[in-house]
Amino acid sequence: MTVVSGTDSHGFDDLEIEPGRPIYLDCNATTPVDPRVQAEVLTFMAQEFGNAGSRTHGYGQTAKERVNLARRQVADVVACKPEEVIFTSGATESDNLAILGLAAHGELTAKRHIISSQIEHKAVLEPLEALAKRGWTVTLLAPTPGGWVDPESVRAALRPDTLLVSIMSANNETGVIQPIEQIADVLSNHDAYFHVDGAQGFGKLIGQLRTQRIDLISVSGHKIFAPKGIGALIVRRRGYSRAPLEPLMYGGGQERGLRPGTLPVALIAGLGLASALALEERGRRRAESEAVRHQALAALTPLGIVLNGDGDCLLSSTLNFSVPGVDSEAAIVALKDVVAVSNGSACTSQSYEPSHVLTAAGLEDAQVAGALRFSWSYLTPDVPWTAVADRLARLSQR
Repeated sequence: MTVVSGTDSHGFDDLEIEPGRPIYLDCNATTPVDPRVQAEVLTFMAQEFGNAGSRTHGYGQTAKERVNLARRQVADVVACKPEEVIFTSGATESDNLAILGLAAHGELTAKRHIISSQIEHKAVLEPLEALAKRGWTVTLLAPTPGGWVDPESVRAALRPDTLLVSIMSANNETGVIQPIEQIADVLSNHDAYFHVDGAQGFGKLIGQLRTQRIDLISVSGHKIFAPKGIGALIVRRRGYSRAPLEPLMYGGGQERGLRPGTLPVALIAGLGLASALALEERGRRRAESEAVRHQALAALTPLGIVLNGDGDCLLSSTLNFSVPGVDSEAAIVALKDVVAVSNGSACTSQSYEPSHVLTAAGLEDAQVAGALRFSWSYLTPDVPWTAVADRLARLSQR
């Protein structure tokens, strides 16, 4: 492998890049691991390898202290208390725990109605389907043509027996930021629990996820430059009361009884450091992502691209667009030696089914079939946008 020396034009350390490999532009699927985070993980994997549950020696104490620090680092991002951070394997597990973990309480209190949206990740939609099969009522709100959920549609759907409202922070396919603060205002006079899948927003949309009306937030480490296999569920207290979650697994009582099993200290350390870095560097990272976005639009706009999502409320690191007359699969093949991109969620893209997100927004079939998702980060090296535009232009002329 070759290493580009020093820092790139953006001011951040470069990653190692193998010669001939395309530039990686699929950060919404997974981010690379920040070299600083990698070093932290390796330290607690190879040197400080103790079990955080061991109380009788220094190895265990060092591990416990690092877990406690990571809990504070994650908590600082969303302005919650460290004890409100429950470590999980990632946002999918956190989503399941948030939704299915409330089921027993809902059945006990005869509150078996849940509001969500048609554009949620499958990690939310499939647990909701499981509850629907058990007789629950699930209201899935359609998005606006711009790809966001109207807070007034949430208000209209609320019922006395609504137990939970679950709306994502930002959409993983389109990058459209959801109006979470406004939805929180709608819920100010209702006691429904509010869950936000924060996989795409955690560490990026700082103010949004600090909204104290949010009860539950799902976090995924591999979306913020930490390793795969680690995440968290934020369980905020209302006064002295915590959301009445029941565990999905049993055995050991770790994580306040909600998530048993030996804590993966090395991965937790990685998530903690990645969280701290995201908070500390948020201004620089956003500026850098906006610069990449400006370059992308300058090169692609002459192709007559159509944005798939409201351009006024997009993550600075995501662009979902269609080129008239170009099929996304053909485009991905044509670009494969230049940039690595996708045409939707990594969890469903292998099925080659039309995007449920873009379909829900009412886009025409041809536009959905041509949708491409480019997503980048502060670790992305310079992108050859002229070459990207040239390849797409040739496809559109066929």
